[in-house]
Amino acid sequence: MSTGFALEVDDRPDLGTGSSRRLRRQGKVPAIIYGGGREPRAVVLDHARLLREMEREAFHTSILTLTRGDVSQPVVVKDFQRHPSRRQVLHLDFLRIREDEKISLNVPLHFIGGDVAVGVREQGGEVSVQRTEVEVSCLPKDLPENIEVDISELELNQRLHLTDIEIPEGVELPALVQGLDPSIVTIIPRRREEEDEVPELEEDLELEIPVVEEEAEAPAEDESSD
Repeated sequence: MSTGFALEVDDRPDLGTGSSRRLRRQGKVPAIIYGGGREPRAVVLDHARLLREMEREAFHTSILTLTRGDVSQPVVVKDFQRHPSRRQVLHLDFLRIREDEKISLNVPLHFIGGDVAVGVREQGGEVSVQRTEVEVSCLPKDLPENIEVDISELELNQRLHLTDIEIPEGVELPALVQGLDPSIVTIIPRRREEEDEVPELEEDLELEIPVVEEEAEAPAEDESSD
Protein backbone atom coordinates (compact mmCIF):
# COMPACT_ATOMS: atom_id res chain seq x y z
CA MET A 1 0.00 0.00 0.00
CA SER A 2 1.38 3.38 -1.01
CA THR A 3 1.19 6.05 1.69
CA GLY A 4 2.80 9.36 2.50
CA PHE A 5 0.26 11.90 1.24
CA ALA A 6 -1.65 13.92 3.83
CA LEU A 7 -4.07 16.78 3.28
CA GLU A 8 -6.00 19.01 5.65
CA VAL A 9 -9.70 19.56 4.97
CA ASP A 10 -12.40 21.73 6.51
CA ASP A 11 -16.14 21.26 6.54
CA ARG A 12 -17.89 23.06 3.74
CA PRO A 13 -20.47 25.45 5.23
CA ASP A 14 -22.59 26.03 2.13
CA LEU A 15 -23.50 23.96 -0.90
CA GLY A 16 -24.51 24.89 -4.42
CA THR A 17 -22.93 26.35 -7.54
CA GLY A 18 -22.65 29.87 -6.15
CA SER A 19 -20.87 28.65 -3.06
CA SER A 20 -18.43 26.60 -5.15
CA ARG A 21 -17.50 29.65 -7.21
CA ARG A 22 -16.88 31.73 -4.10
CA LEU A 23 -14.65 29.03 -2.66
CA ARG A 24 -12.59 28.82 -5.84
CA ARG A 25 -12.09 32.59 -5.85
CA GLN A 26 -10.76 32.22 -2.30
CA GLY A 27 -8.21 29.60 -3.39
CA LYS A 28 -10.21 26.63 -2.13
CA VAL A 29 -11.38 23.42 -3.80
CA PRO A 30 -14.76 21.84 -2.98
CA ALA A 31 -14.75 18.07 -2.49
CA ILE A 32 -16.92 15.21 -1.29
CA ILE A 33 -15.97 12.24 0.90
CA TYR A 34 -18.19 9.18 0.59
CA GLY A 35 -18.29 5.42 1.09
CA GLY A 36 -17.25 3.29 4.04
CA GLY A 37 -20.85 2.81 5.14
CA ARG A 38 -21.12 6.44 6.26
CA GLU A 39 -22.92 9.53 5.05
CA PRO A 40 -21.17 11.71 2.45
CA ARG A 41 -19.39 14.79 3.81
CA ALA A 42 -18.75 18.00 1.88
CA VAL A 43 -15.32 19.50 2.55
CA VAL A 44 -12.90 22.09 1.16
CA LEU A 45 -9.13 21.96 0.58
CA ASP A 46 -6.38 24.47 -0.11
CA HIS A 47 -5.96 24.64 -3.89
CA ALA A 48 -2.23 25.49 -4.02
CA ARG A 49 -1.26 22.57 -1.76
CA LEU A 50 -3.59 20.17 -3.57
CA LEU A 51 -2.28 21.15 -7.01
CA ARG A 52 1.32 20.50 -5.97
CA GLU A 53 0.42 17.02 -4.74
CA MET A 54 -1.71 16.15 -7.77
CA GLU A 55 1.19 16.81 -10.12
CA ARG A 56 2.88 13.73 -8.64
CA GLU A 57 1.71 10.55 -10.37
CA ALA A 58 1.76 8.48 -7.18
CA PHE A 59 -0.83 10.78 -5.60
CA HIS A 60 -3.56 9.27 -7.76
CA THR A 61 -2.84 5.66 -6.76
CA SER A 62 -1.93 6.14 -3.10
CA ILE A 63 -3.82 5.86 0.15
CA LEU A 64 -4.23 9.47 1.25
CA THR A 65 -4.78 10.71 4.78
CA LEU A 66 -7.36 13.46 5.16
CA THR A 67 -7.19 15.35 8.44
CA ARG A 68 -10.06 17.41 9.83
CA GLY A 69 -9.16 18.84 13.20
CA ASP A 70 -7.91 15.90 15.26
CA VAL A 71 -9.73 13.31 13.13
CA SER A 72 -7.94 11.49 10.29
CA GLN A 73 -9.26 9.01 7.76
CA PRO A 74 -7.73 7.07 4.84
CA VAL A 75 -9.15 7.70 1.36
CA VAL A 76 -8.32 7.38 -2.32
CA VAL A 77 -9.05 9.81 -5.13
CA LYS A 78 -11.95 8.35 -7.07
CA ASP A 79 -12.56 11.22 -9.48
CA PHE A 80 -11.67 14.87 -10.08
CA GLN A 81 -12.45 17.73 -12.44
CA ARG A 82 -9.98 20.21 -13.93
CA HIS A 83 -10.55 23.52 -15.64
CA PRO A 84 -10.24 23.00 -19.43
CA SER A 85 -7.71 25.80 -19.97
CA ARG A 86 -6.26 26.78 -16.57
CA ARG A 87 -4.15 24.94 -14.00
CA GLN A 88 -7.09 24.69 -11.67
CA VAL A 89 -8.76 21.77 -9.91
CA LEU A 90 -12.51 22.31 -9.75
CA HIS A 91 -13.73 19.38 -7.63
CA LEU A 92 -12.65 16.06 -6.13
CA ASP A 93 -14.36 12.85 -5.05
CA PHE A 94 -12.67 10.95 -2.21
CA LEU A 95 -13.62 7.36 -1.38
CA ARG A 96 -13.26 6.19 2.22
CA ILE A 97 -11.46 2.89 2.51
CA ARG A 98 -11.40 0.03 4.99
CA GLU A 99 -8.52 -2.38 5.42
CA ASP A 100 -10.75 -5.43 4.90
CA GLU A 101 -12.58 -4.18 1.78
CA LYS A 102 -11.26 -4.33 -1.78
CA ILE A 103 -11.12 -1.18 -3.84
CA SER A 104 -11.07 -0.67 -7.61
CA LEU A 105 -8.79 1.97 -9.07
CA ASN A 106 -7.02 2.78 -12.35
CA VAL A 107 -3.25 2.30 -12.11
CA PRO A 108 -0.71 3.56 -14.69
CA LEU A 109 1.27 1.11 -16.82
CA HIS A 110 5.01 1.86 -17.01
CA PHE A 111 6.62 0.39 -20.13
CA ILE A 112 10.33 -0.32 -19.69
CA GLY A 113 12.94 -1.49 -22.18
CA GLY A 114 11.36 0.20 -25.18
CA ASP A 115 14.62 1.78 -26.36
CA VAL A 116 16.39 -1.60 -26.41
CA ALA A 117 13.46 -3.72 -27.59
CA VAL A 118 14.39 -6.22 -30.31
CA GLY A 119 11.76 -4.80 -32.64
CA VAL A 120 13.15 -1.29 -32.19
CA ARG A 121 16.92 -1.74 -31.94
CA GLU A 122 17.37 -4.56 -34.45
CA GLN A 123 14.30 -4.40 -36.68
CA GLY A 124 13.72 -0.66 -37.01
CA GLY A 125 10.25 -0.48 -35.50
CA GLU A 126 8.72 1.84 -32.94
CA VAL A 127 6.64 1.35 -29.80
CA SER A 128 2.90 1.89 -30.07
CA VAL A 129 1.04 2.00 -26.74
CA GLN A 130 -2.65 1.13 -26.72
CA ARG A 131 -3.26 1.44 -22.97
CA THR A 132 -1.56 3.71 -20.46
CA GLU A 133 -3.46 2.47 -17.40
CA VAL A 134 -5.43 -0.52 -16.19
CA GLU A 135 -8.14 -1.02 -13.59
CA VAL A 136 -7.09 -3.10 -10.59
CA SER A 137 -9.02 -4.58 -7.69
CA CYS A 138 -7.29 -5.33 -4.39
CA LEU A 139 -7.15 -4.67 -0.68
CA PRO A 140 -5.73 -1.24 0.23
CA LYS A 141 -2.49 -2.81 1.51
CA ASP A 142 -1.84 -4.35 -1.93
CA LEU A 143 -2.55 -1.24 -4.03
CA PRO A 144 0.41 -0.64 -6.40
CA GLU A 145 1.51 2.83 -7.50
CA ASN A 146 2.02 1.47 -11.02
CA ILE A 147 2.58 -1.77 -12.92
CA GLU A 148 5.80 -2.22 -14.88
CA VAL A 149 5.66 -3.93 -18.27
CA ASP A 150 8.97 -5.14 -19.74
CA ILE A 151 8.91 -4.91 -23.54
CA SER A 152 12.64 -5.39 -24.19
CA GLU A 153 12.07 -8.79 -25.87
CA LEU A 154 9.18 -7.62 -28.05
CA GLU A 155 9.82 -8.06 -31.78
CA LEU A 156 8.43 -6.23 -34.79
CA ASN A 157 4.66 -6.73 -35.20
CA GLN A 158 4.44 -8.51 -31.85
CA ARG A 159 2.09 -7.28 -29.17
CA LEU A 160 1.41 -7.80 -25.48
CA HIS A 161 -2.01 -8.30 -23.92
CA LEU A 162 -3.21 -7.97 -20.34
CA THR A 163 -2.57 -11.68 -19.80
CA ASP A 164 1.11 -11.15 -20.69
CA ILE A 165 1.94 -8.72 -17.88
CA GLU A 166 3.09 -9.69 -14.42
CA ILE A 167 0.50 -8.72 -11.83
CA PRO A 168 1.58 -8.01 -8.23
CA GLU A 169 0.45 -10.49 -5.61
CA GLY A 170 -3.01 -9.80 -4.23
CA VAL A 171 -4.05 -7.74 -7.27
CA GLU A 172 -6.75 -8.69 -9.77
CA LEU A 173 -7.62 -7.17 -13.14
CA PRO A 174 -11.42 -6.90 -13.52
CA ALA A 175 -11.06 -6.98 -17.32
CA LEU A 176 -9.60 -10.50 -17.16
CA VAL A 177 -12.34 -11.63 -14.79
CA GLN A 178 -14.84 -10.44 -17.40
CA GLY A 179 -13.09 -12.47 -20.09
CA LEU A 180 -11.47 -9.47 -21.78
CA ASP A 181 -7.83 -9.48 -22.88
CA PRO A 182 -7.13 -6.26 -24.80
CA SER A 183 -3.83 -5.39 -26.45
CA ILE A 184 -1.74 -2.94 -24.44
CA VAL A 185 1.41 -2.38 -26.54
CA THR A 186 2.94 -3.43 -29.86
CA ILE A 187 6.00 -2.79 -32.03
CA ILE A 188 4.97 -1.37 -35.39
CA PRO A 189 7.02 -0.60 -38.54
CA ARG A 190 8.48 2.90 -38.49
CA ARG A 191 7.08 5.20 -41.14
CA ARG A 192 9.59 6.51 -43.66
CA GLU A 193 10.22 10.24 -43.40
CA GLU A 194 9.34 10.82 -47.03
CA GLU A 195 5.89 9.37 -46.45
CA ASP A 196 5.26 12.06 -43.87
CA GLU A 197 6.14 14.89 -46.24
CA VAL A 198 3.53 16.46 -48.45
CA PRO A 199 4.82 16.53 -52.05
CA GLU A 200 5.12 19.94 -53.65
CA LEU A 201 3.41 20.63 -56.95
CA GLU A 202 5.94 21.15 -59.74
CA GLU A 203 3.71 23.50 -61.67
CA ASP A 204 0.84 25.72 -60.84
CA LEU A 205 -2.26 24.37 -62.41
CA GLU A 206 -4.27 26.90 -64.34
CA LEU A 207 -7.92 26.11 -64.58
CA GLU A 208 -9.70 27.37 -67.67
CA ILE A 209 -13.15 28.57 -66.82
CA PRO A 210 -15.42 28.48 -69.85
CA VAL A 211 -17.17 31.73 -70.70
CA VAL A 212 -20.79 31.36 -71.59
CA GLU A 213 -22.00 34.06 -73.97
CA GLU A 214 -25.43 35.43 -73.34
CA GLU A 215 -27.87 34.65 -76.12
CA ALA A 216 -29.28 37.62 -77.98
CA GLU A 217 -32.78 38.46 -76.90
CA ALA A 218 -35.30 37.26 -79.43
CA PRO A 219 -37.30 40.07 -81.11
CA ALA A 220 -40.83 40.41 -79.86
CA GLU A 221 -43.41 39.03 -82.18
CA ASP A 222 -45.83 41.48 -83.81
CA GLU A 223 -49.11 40.68 -82.17
CA SER A 224 -51.05 43.03 -84.51
CA SER A 225 -53.20 41.31 -87.13
CA ASP A 226 -53.31 42.25 -90.79
